[in-house]
Amino acid sequence: MKRLVYILLTALLIIFTLTGCGQNERVNSSDKISVVATIFPQYDFVREIAGDNVELTMLLPPGAESHSFEPTPQDITKIQNCDIFIYVGGDSDDWIKGILESMDTSNMKIISLMDMVDVVEEEIVEGMEDDHGHDHDNEEEAEEEEYDEHVWTSPRNVKIIVQSISDVLCEADDSNASQYQQNTASYLAKLDQLDAAFKDAVGAGVRKTLVFGDRFPFRYFADAYSLNYFAAFPGCSTETEPSAATVAFLIDKVKEENIPVVFHIELSNEKMADTICEATGAKKLLLHACHSISKNDFENGVSYLDLMTANVKAIKEALK
Repeated sequence: MKRLVYILLTALLIIFTLTGCGQNERVNSSDKISVVATIFPQYDFVREIAGDNVELTMLLPPGAESHSFEPTPQDITKIQNCDIFIYVGGDSDDWIKGILESMDTSNMKIISLMDMVDVVEEEIVEGMEDDHGHDHDNEEEAEEEEYDEHVWTSPRNVKIIVQSISDVLCEADDSNASQYQQNTASYLAKLDQLDAAFKDAVGAGVRKTLVFGDRFPFRYFADAYSLNYFAAFPGCSTETEPSAATVAFLIDKVKEENIPVVFHIELSNEKMADTICEATGAKKLLLHACHSISKNDFENGVSYLDLMTANVKAIKEALK
C-alpha cells in the first residue's frame, strides 16, 4: 500500500514539474535557508541549533501517527523547494525514496538520521506473538531485514546526529556558522547532562527490566543503558490489539518480578497498559519516545530535552 502511495505521489510531482507548478518557488520568500524535517525529533534539533535563522517546516502534523503518514502534494512541493531535507530513513519513509529519485536534488542537502549512527534490527523478544505483527503472505518482504528507526531515543545517538546536522547547516549558511557552532556546543552539553541523568537513574535502580503494555520504540535507549525489556510489539509495529497470550505473559512477568511500573508511549490508546495494571496493581506511566508530539505541547514549545527529562523521572520509578 505504501509503495502505491508514493508511486501516485511521484506521478503528481512529475505533473507539477512538467506544468511548471512550483518548480522555481521557494518554501520561504526571505533570504533564510529553508529546512524541512519529516518528524519532531529532527525538527527540534534544528530549532535548537539554528533558532530563527532558518525557515523550518515539520511535515508530520502534531498529534499524527508517523507510521501511517501519507504526504500531500503540498508536502512534496515543500521538499522539492527546500535547501535541507531531513528524514529518518527507515521503512516508514519508503515513500520518500521514490519522491527524491524523481527530483533534481543537486542543490539540496539531504540528511538521513539512520545513516549517521549504527542501527540495529527490530527485535522480537519473549512474549511477543509473531503472528500478530507480521505479514507472511509475501515471503520476500518477510525475509527482509527491518531496522529499528527510533535512533533518537538514545541521547548518545542524538549527540552524533546533532553534530552532523550542525555541520550541514554551517556549510549551507556560513554567515551564521559561528552562532550554529555556539548553539551546538551548548546543546551537546545539555545532552551530556541528560545522558548522565539516565546513567544515574539506572545505576541507582534495583532492577534492569522495563515492561511496556504497548509498542517498544526504545531499543537504542535500552541498549545504551543495558536495560532489558518486555513489550507487546516491536517499535514500528502497526498492531494495536495484542493476543491473549501476550497480555497474559506480560501480566505474569509483572507479578513474578514485582515490576512497579507498566509503560505506554505517547498517543497510545493505553488500553493494554490499563489491562495489565488492573491485573497486577502496577502503576501506569508514560515513557515518551518523542516520535510525535501533541498539538498542545507543540504550541507550548515543548522540546526533546523536556520530554526526555520527564523520562528520567519515569525510569527512576520503574527501576526502584
